[in-house]
Amino acid sequence: MTTGLGLLASTAAKWDSMAGELKKIEARYGETVQKIVMGDNWSGVSAGVAQTRFTATRYEYAAAQNQAKAIASLLRGAHEQFVEFKSKLESARDDAIAAGMSVSEQGQVTFDYSRLTPAERSAYQHDPDDHAAIRAAVDKWQKHIDDRVKAVSEADTHVKDALEAAVVDSNRDALGKGADGTLTGFNNYAEGDLAKAKKHEPADIRTHTDAFAMTGPDAGFTVSGMKYGKEGSIKAYADLFHIAGHGEQTSGGVELSGVEDIYGGARATGNLGITDKGFVGKSEVSAGVRFLQEGRAEYGPHTGYVRVEAFAGGEASAGSKLTKEEVTVGAKAFAGGKASGAAGVEGGGLGLGLMAEGWVGPGAEAWLGWKEDEKTGAWKIGGKGGLSPGLGGALGLEITVDPDKVKTAVGDVAHEIGGWFD
Repeated sequence: MTTGLGLLASTAAKWDSMAGELKKIEARYGETVQKIVMGDNWSGVSAGVAQTRFTATRYEYAAAQNQAKAIASLLRGAHEQFVEFKSKLESARDDAIAAGMSVSEQGQVTFDYSRLTPAERSAYQHDPDDHAAIRAAVDKWQKHIDDRVKAVSEADTHVKDALEAAVVDSNRDALGKGADGTLTGFNNYAEGDLAKAKKHEPADIRTHTDAFAMTGPDAGFTVSGMKYGKEGSIKAYADLFHIAGHGEQTSGGVELSGVEDIYGGARATGNLGITDKGFVGKSEVSAGVRFLQEGRAEYGPHTGYVRVEAFAGGEASAGSKLTKEEVTVGAKAFAGGKASGAAGVEGGGLGLGLMAEGWVGPGAEAWLGWKEDEKTGAWKIGGKGGLSPGLGGALGLEITVDPDKVKTAVGDVAHEIGGWFD
């Protein structure tokens, strides 16, 4: 009741003034810095990179103006709402007093006995019906004032949420959609209409129930013979430890996920069979410590990933697989230590990934084929080759085709083209 609400209006005016100053800086930047890459005096890769960066910087100047204007508009809207709600609260208090109530500075309503004459006060005290009527009147006016206070509190929370949402980059023009070059810049699409503003939802971190697990030590041996329609297999393992973790986070429309896996032990497996699905023949033996860490970022139809792996020990394998879901052939043998890094991108259901490994120790590896991912239904086509007499490494390539995402992307393009014709 005592807050100087006029400060909201004067502050809004300062935000509008800030937007005007930012517009001057944007114009100056375009006429000086950005202008350097607009002529014919500079060409080549560096000029192209500079043009992209300079365009992104000017975009931020423009986005900062829109964000400042939105904040000014929200503050003006808040001023109008608070003035209105304060007036309604004052009116409710005055009406309660006019009805014979007393209202404290904390909004507590009581019956004002001081207005009664001694005779009226005595009559009220000795008449049960009058007591009940007074309690009902006090409760009615208390609820009337409480509702007005609640409206002010809810409006205050709404303004807070609107201001928080206005300063979070919406990224509508990021990741190839426009000139936005940062995911945490100014919000070019900040909502300035308080009635339309929505609450900003902070980053939602979702952790699976199996987000972190540790097992081991453990050992075992299993054998199954070839049967009609089933593979024969043999497996022996001695696990010292196995640690696995998985986490996900969503922020600003970007979905982030990561996995970490550390294993130490020895394993030997063999599979052989001809089934209705095809032919499988594979054997593998390994002993040592492995480490894997991968991070992925998804924004709409776009995905990117980075993966690092390390291994110390010895391994050997050979096999081939010819089924409806996989056609692969490969072999490897290695003893020593290796470290690898991989990165890839995907858009519209088509992806490309590259990997490189460094080896310390003798070994050789070759792998080629394609297979379907059981979880996503995407097809992965790739190969890998490496050689090391003592020091060496390997290179690999992976192409991903997700039929469902390709179909969706084609549909989106067709819809967009249809929109152009419309």
